[in-house]
Amino acid sequence: MRPIVISADVLFEDHRGRLKLQWLAGREAAERRFDEVAVRAARSGADLVGYLNYIHPYRVQILGDREIQYLLRGEAVDCARRIARIVTLEPPALFLADGQVAPPELTSMCERAHIPLFTTTESSAFVVDVLRAYLSKHFAERSTMHGVFMDILGMGVMITGESGLGKSELGLELISRGHGLVADDAVDLFRINQATIEGRCPELLRNLLEVRGIGLLDIKAIFGETAVRRHLRLKLIVHLVRQETMERKYERMPHQTLTQDVLGVPIRKAVIQVVAGRNIAVLVEAAVRNTILQLRGIDTYADFLVRQRVAMERGGD
Repeated sequence: MRPIVISADVLFEDHRGRLKLQWLAGREAAERRFDEVAVRAARSGADLVGYLNYIHPYRVQILGDREIQYLLRGEAVDCARRIARIVTLEPPALFLADGQVAPPELTSMCERAHIPLFTTTESSAFVVDVLRAYLSKHFAERSTMHGVFMDILGMGVMITGESGLGKSELGLELISRGHGLVADDAVDLFRINQATIEGRCPELLRNLLEVRGIGLLDIKAIFGETAVRRHLRLKLIVHLVRQETMERKYERMPHQTLTQDVLGVPIRKAVIQVVAGRNIAVLVEAAVRNTILQLRGIDTYADFLVRQRVAMERGGD
């Protein structure tokens, strides 16, 4: 596993709105991060967050109604001991949920030990679910692919190909036909589960498309918000090739569905030959529509083979 580089201030800012967070104590520890050894040992990002538990150190500890009742139960000396023991867990941050009021001893401990303490009125169960999903995504295996990642008819389509074949120009034409841009040139890919790849645009390139001879285009500013997407699941790769490459490496009518391995997940692939006079945008849309049919269980090529066999049998009678 790669170390999760998430500091306390990033964790706070990414969830400030959704969890209605307030930063109560430990503000000087804004750069506090997850322990790298614990990250490598964890099976998934979900292992790095949970309810207050003295057995599992180095993870985000959630304190809800039950946890606060436990900390404050009994004599004052026992309460102080339980709260002080949290320091030994070395959590990257503490979340006080269920609208609980922080005991003064807890606030003081966080200030002394430089542990960020966030509070929220949301339920502890909701906080755990949100943080586990968040950390699981950051745990995902990651890669970068060169191409144009588009939303075409609701499907995530990566357009790749040989240099100089006009991938960005094709992306621009598809946008003008009502489709959406996710990313141009460099696409960040994440495997979010065993069978799903999600593509995202690097922050630096968001909404931008580079077209030779024109330069950088702000697609959102030109075409509006509906022309861009933040992220999308990758379902199809459309690979553009020259005529000589097509003749040398690919069958005109492949017998099996082409796939390409992306982070260990087989992604359907269509190869389109680029020659003068072909409307590549229409061909890409056709490839997407055909893929949609295949995902619904409709295989045009298999149906053709059945039709051909029946015709041959009839011809032989």
